[in-house]
Amino acid sequence: MAQQVLVLNATFEPIHVCSLQRAVVLVLKNKAEVLERAHRALRSASAQHVYPLVIRLVTYVRVPRNEKRKISRRAIFARDNHCCQYCGATTRLTMDHVIPKSRGGRSSWDNVVTSCAPCNIRKADRLPDEIGMHPRVTPRIPAPNVFIAVAAPERPVSWEPYIISM
Repeated sequence: MAQQVLVLNATFEPIHVCSLQRAVVLVLKNKAEVLERAHRALRSASAQHVYPLVIRLVTYVRVPRNEKRKISRRAIFARDNHCCQYCGATTRLTMDHVIPKSRGGRSSWDNVVTSCAPCNIRKADRLPDEIGMHPRVTPRIPAPNVFIAVAAPERPVSWEPYIISM
């Protein structure tokens, strides 16, 4: 797996995870500064550079709010803690539309939840009130850190001071 680097906005808000190569380019172009570095160095034929683990952008970058971010299985599962929102199961997970698409429901953050296959089959194309199955937690737009967790499930210890608990 390629080395991943945590990218912070100018306000120290975690916004992205990028490759080591991209991070080095940002630092060399003076678009970012290194906040955390590895003990080893990156060497080329003519120079030696720091090995970044966490970088901070020099100028503020406007990040699209989460409602505009694309919905994915991994993001939905991470938001719902890999747990069925109907029964609490942690295996055979799928995605379920709370208001089914056949009933006009949209594929949006506030209408899609994690569901185990048996609950999804039992609910079928019915509304929660019709079958008495309501999600344990109201679906919502995920916190920005969910996207960091999806991009890097194994977070290095050096990232911990910069990431609010996920």
